[in-house]
Order: sequence, then structure tokens, then C-alpha cells
Amino acid sequence: MFTMSALPDVPRRIVLAAHAVPLVTLPSALWRLALAAGVPVSEVSVDSAPQALYIVCLAVFSEVLALLTLGLVRPWGEVVPRWVPLLGGRAVRPLAAAVPAVLGGVVLAVLLSWAFYRHTTAVGLEGTGTTAQYALLLVCYIPLLAWPPLLITVTVAYHRRRTAAAARSGGPAASGGARGERDGNPEAEPAVRRRHAVYG
Repeated sequence: MFTMSALPDVPRRIVLAAHAVPLVTLPSALWRLALAAGVPVSEVSVDSAPQALYIVCLAVFSEVLALLTLGLVRPWGEVVPRWVPLLGGRAVRPLAAAVPAVLGGVVLAVLLSWAFYRHTTAVGLEGTGTTAQYALLLVCYIPLLAWPPLLITVTVAYHRRRTAAAARSGGPAASGGARGERDGNPEAEPAVRRRHAVYG
């Protein structure tokens, strides 16, 4: 059974939205990998190893960015995992995660809107190939349109949850964890270290 792990205080709809992000980016990433491997998904061919490497790196990078969305509903989005050099164990301040995520969502919305505008107005259709190849391109890339709204929705929920928790505790988010680490008191670390829930 497919399970989705998240902090227990995250609404289920937000958990679903966060886990949907890597799924909506996956088809386009697979399309790029197929193109780099020489599969005839387009009439454009990859003629050199550097070009193929660039396409592969772009596919992997986009999927890694999408997977980072899961941090907004999981413990490692509130406390940096201890295996991370220099930053491991430190509390993540809400704005440090929310601001880059929202900006990323806005940039993605602009870029994707422009890309689809070019195609719907028959600008830049060169290289799409046959009707079947173009249909495959659309099937793989249309899900990307859901990435920005999903990301921004999850980010807003993350920021509200963190700031609400800080208000209830009477201090800035994660400040108790930061003090606990400086004082060497593990009991003062954020409770998120011990929270975990699984949605099935």
C-alpha cells in the first residue's frame, strides 16, 4: 500500500498536495531522459555527450527540486537532518524555507506560462516532430502546470503552521530548539524531532 509520511499536525490535503509535486514533474523528467537516451520522442536529436549530459542533469535537478517540497510537511523541513555537514541539527526558520519556495513557485509559474503560450500560439513549435510526438510532449509537460499552485499552497500552509506553533509557545519558531542546542539540552529541541505520522 502506498503510504505518505508527514508530521501529524499537517492537514491531509496538504500532505496530498506535497506528495503530488514530484509526481507532476516526473513525466517531463522521463521525457527528457528518453530524449537524452536517443528514444525518438522528438525530431530533435541529441548529437553530443555534453548535450545529453545537460538534459539528464536538467531532468534530475527538476525532480530534486520537486522532492524538496516534501520537506514542508516532514520533520526535515523544520530541523536540518544531523547528517548534513555544518547545519545538521539546526532548526529551520519558517521564512528561510517559505520565501525561496514562494519565489520559486512564482518563477515557475511565469516560465511555464510563457512556454505554453509559445506553443499554443504556434511560436517555437520547431522540433516537436510528428503529431504523435507532439501529443506525447503535451501529455508529459501539461502536468507541470500544477507545480506552481501546489508548491505555493503547501508553502503557505507550512508558514502558517510554523508561525501558529511559535505563537502558542510564546516565542519565534524554532527558537527553543536553537537555545537547546546551544545549551546542550536535548529536551529543549523542537518536538518535531519526535513527531511522525503515516498516511495510507
